[in-house]
This record gives sequence, C-alpha cells and structure tokens, in this order.
Amino acid sequence: MTDINLFGLTIPEAVWRTGLNLGLIILVLFIIKHFGSTVIDKIVRRAITSDRYSSAKAEKMREDTLISILSAILRVALWIFGTMLVLAQLGVNIGPLIAGASVAGIAIGFGAQAVVKDFVSGIFIILENQYRVGDVITLAGITGTVEEITVRQTILRDVDGAKHFIPNGQIGVTSNLTMDYSNLVLNIDIAYDADIDKVRKTIDEVGAKIARDDKFKDLIVESPKFLRVQEFGAHSVVVRAMGKMKPGSQWQVAGEMRLRLKQAFDKQGIEIPYQQLVIRKPEA
Repeated sequence: MTDINLFGLTIPEAVWRTGLNLGLIILVLFIIKHFGSTVIDKIVRRAITSDRYSSAKAEKMREDTLISILSAILRVALWIFGTMLVLAQLGVNIGPLIAGASVAGIAIGFGAQAVVKDFVSGIFIILENQYRVGDVITLAGITGTVEEITVRQTILRDVDGAKHFIPNGQIGVTSNLTMDYSNLVLNIDIAYDADIDKVRKTIDEVGAKIARDDKFKDLIVESPKFLRVQEFGAHSVVVRAMGKMKPGSQWQVAGEMRLRLKQAFDKQGIEIPYQQLVIRKPEA
C-alpha cells in the first residue's frame, strides 16, 4: 500500500495505518465492553438465588449493586489495556511504563491492603446475601439494624440510635438475628407451688389469642407455646415459651406476650415470685 491522497492532502501510509489501527482498537474495546456488560448482567441475575423473605425490590438492588461493581472493574481493566495499546500504536515504548506500573502497583498494594480487603469482603457479603438492609445483626460485638451496605463498609444503627461504620474487612463472625425467621423465647418465673398444667394451658391460650389478633397475626409463623420447664431457680421454677416469628418481629410480639401473660396469671391466681428482703430489728 502507498500514501493516500484525500482532498488534495497526501496522507502518509504510516499515519493512516496508525489511524486505522486506533479505530480498530476503539471498536474492539467498545464491543468487548458491551458484550462483557451483557454477560455480567445475565450471569449475576442467574447466579443470585431468590430469597422468599426478601422483597423483589431488595433482590433487584442486590443484583444491581453487584452488576455495577463488576461492570466498573471491567471498564477500568479495558481503559488500562486500551491505553497501553494506543500508546504502543503511537510509537511509545510501553515496556518501562509496564515496569513502572508494576512497581507502583506493588507499592500501592502494600499501602491499600485494608481497602482491597474491605472491597473483596464487601463483594462476598453482597453475593452470599449474608445480611440485607433492615436486618438486625451483630458485627464486631455491635448489634444493630443494617442501614446501608457498600463494598467498603457496613453501616449499623444500634438501639440507642448510635450509627456505626464497620469496614467489611474487619468483619469476622456475623450473627443475623432476622434472617428467614426469628424465634420468640420467653423464660417465665413461677412459684414452686403453682400448677404446671394450668401454667402450660394459660401460656398456650395466650399465645393462640395473640396469633389470632389482627394486629399480630401477620407477624407470627407459629404461635408461642409452652416448651418446657427450663430450670429450678433459687426462688422459682423457670418455664420457657417459644414461637416462630417473621424476621424482626419477635421483640414486638414478646412485649405483648408478657403483658397478656401477666394479666392472665393474675386472673388464674398464678404467682410470679420475686425476691423479698426481710429486715429484723433487734429489740433494745
């Protein structure tokens, strides 16, 4: 091939060849980006398993977050790769650049280990659906409601209203108190001379009434029932009641259960014992 004459201008072969190669590089990178984004979208939406306790909106947010992260990684990789190809086409020796970038990458890697750890941990938290926004969880010894999850950190709001920012890389054991379902567990003290059968019947009746109540029935999976005699205490017999609740509703139902049990026990003459201190004053 030779030089090209266009509108009276002579374009040297080296110039138009370089221009053609640059155009092809840009076209190929564009195709890879478009194809890669489509593949990422399909893989993520198929890989993420649906959770019957999560809303469709929450599931879509989870999928979109992962797609956004992976697409951003793809774009950065293509920009770096594309820049190197363009520089090579322009006659720049990219060998020293690659060597320099490798050294800089190692230095940055040592300095940004915590950030990388947070990032990777965040991806797995979202991918594995360990917890979601709105869940009550315990992380790093802190219990609270999840307000936000990013690839960098998890934000919790505790019962006192304090907001905690926990880097994902520092998260070890995670306890999710509201995943799938929650158990209502009540330990109730009764007097040693109380009729256990009457106590059992009263607890079961109160639990069944709450489960039929329009205010609470949508929060209850299995109504609270008498479970067992838990222990013999110093001043009382401890019995346990338990029921299965919708995630996060156990505390609300437990409060209502305590209120109604107190009222029912008063009517049935079932004593809830408490410690008493007797002070004897010696006679003068």
